[in-house]
Amino acid sequence: MNDSIALKLARSGHFYIHNRFHKNIFDFSRKMITAGLPLSISIGVNDADCKMLENLYEHYLHPNILTIDIAHGHSVKMESMLKWIRATFPNPPFIIAGNVSTAEGVKDLELWGADCIKVGIGPGSACTTYTATGFGSRGMQASVIAECAAARMKPLTMIMADGGIKDPGDIVKSLVLGADIVMAGGMFSGFKDSPGEIVRGYDGKLHKEFWGSASAFQSGKKNRIEGTKNFVAYKDRPILEELTYIKECLQSAISYGGGSDLECFKDVKYIV
Repeated sequence: MNDSIALKLARSGHFYIHNRFHKNIFDFSRKMITAGLPLSISIGVNDADCKMLENLYEHYLHPNILTIDIAHGHSVKMESMLKWIRATFPNPPFIIAGNVSTAEGVKDLELWGADCIKVGIGPGSACTTYTATGFGSRGMQASVIAECAAARMKPLTMIMADGGIKDPGDIVKSLVLGADIVMAGGMFSGFKDSPGEIVRGYDGKLHKEFWGSASAFQSGKKNRIEGTKNFVAYKDRPILEELTYIKECLQSAISYGGGSDLECFKDVKYIV
């Protein structure tokens, strides 16, 4: 997600997470805080990420939401980062951490200090973790969401379903299975204001670039690549228009769930 999309989403009251490969996080943070908008950024787990976060706090650029975004969230580096944030900042931001795909991972991240846990390793359309390593929740993301949601020990801990979301119905299914928030990337690719260049394919139709966060294009790495850069069909409409459509789909789903808001999904029976 780039600056312009983050601004659009924040101004329209939508949630966003700015990618952790942003080259100038200070300018973006200052821009959002000056505009009175929520600041939601993501970081890794290395020394440079700690220093960057310290610098933000020193300049009174306190994030409202902080996502610790690494491929393997159930790790000693994640434990160190979560505990360091809790010990270093008196008023820490709301912390999203991940990714994990096991009940044990959820329980440990809870104990280490995460407010929300991202669930899903490798199910995304631009992710190659599953095919490259054999690890991940591709092909079983639904049951993994259900297992991880049931594993949380604290009632206020939130579960974020991340990856494999293709249609609005997938959002509904994730919420029914126990997720509180759903993260989607590929679903919002190809739109008029999505990141990426527009190209004309061999079929004569317009396409737009789309890439994973672990791809060489996004991360700048040259080894241990676990993401690809693809092309998706160009959609001649803005992302906010698609969000309106998704909202309407969720409203219809709520009626099928027999309720008046998203809470009704907690009581819907399901089959995995």
